[in-house]
Amino acid sequence: MGDLDEARRVAVRQGGFVTAAQALLLGFSRDQIRHLVRSGRWIRVSRGCYLPFSEPPAAALRRARVRAAVASLGPGAVAVLGTAAELHGIDGLWSTGAIHVSVPPDRPHVQRRAEPGLVMHQLTLDAADIGRFDGVPATTPVRTVADLVRREDRFSAVSVLDSALNRQLLTEADLLLILARVAGRSGAVAARRHVAEADGRAQSPLETRTRLRCVDGGVPPDALQLHVRDDDGHLLGIGDMAWRSARVIAEADGRSPHGIPQAVYADRFRQNRLTNAGWRVLRFTWADTLRPDYIPATVRQALGRTR
Repeated sequence: MGDLDEARRVAVRQGGFVTAAQALLLGFSRDQIRHLVRSGRWIRVSRGCYLPFSEPPAAALRRARVRAAVASLGPGAVAVLGTAAELHGIDGLWSTGAIHVSVPPDRPHVQRRAEPGLVMHQLTLDAADIGRFDGVPATTPVRTVADLVRREDRFSAVSVLDSALNRQLLTEADLLLILARVAGRSGAVAARRHVAEADGRAQSPLETRTRLRCVDGGVPPDALQLHVRDDDGHLLGIGDMAWRSARVIAEADGRSPHGIPQAVYADRFRQNRLTNAGWRVLRFTWADTLRPDYIPATVRQALGRTR
């Protein structure tokens, strides 16, 4: 048997995986590699690439899969589209588990390679479109968002734009570059509309989707991330969306930030203070955004009752 500890050290150095060629150099036979995979002690993350750990955290396994998939395709392979967005930490897309990689057009044998979960592309990329992020060659935030906004539906595209702006991966000037990149291409008309609706104050895709439902229902908020203070200037709370004249606030309650007990207690404490200050607080979840009329109807009712 080869050196298991050294295989793990090699994997850690290069982003979580060890190649079959490296394992052979470390003294493993091909039969031993197959046995390690069948027994669950190693995990195959891409063709000829293995994670030499039995129960890695889900995030570590995902990073290893992405790095191995891009590395296994050789020079010129670049993570693109949703996978590039994932590397940058840009939210807003439905999670499919697919790994999107672009390879140079002069490598048709790579294009024919079939692998579950690996989606191959041949995008025309300039050197300025490519960087190295989290150890993986990937398109830059500007190029990534430009590719996505003309391919995705409105809710996903605006969520991606909002997330990139909120994380300061894009600036307002970058939005003009994105518009220039998509001009004259398929999806350009829709992309211009998506860019016009972007607002980097949204702190999650749920906030973006809630806001768009309000816009579509004719009750757009007049403030985002509104700081509500008492007469002495003390901060009572920050509302995700607000209708100031009616003193109505809408909160987008995502599972992650609002699901733990401490967050629930903090939300209740903040809501009580806002209510006592004369504000009506509405709370919406992800499931609510899937019902086109529910959010605007609820907001409209609150506005009417306040008036």
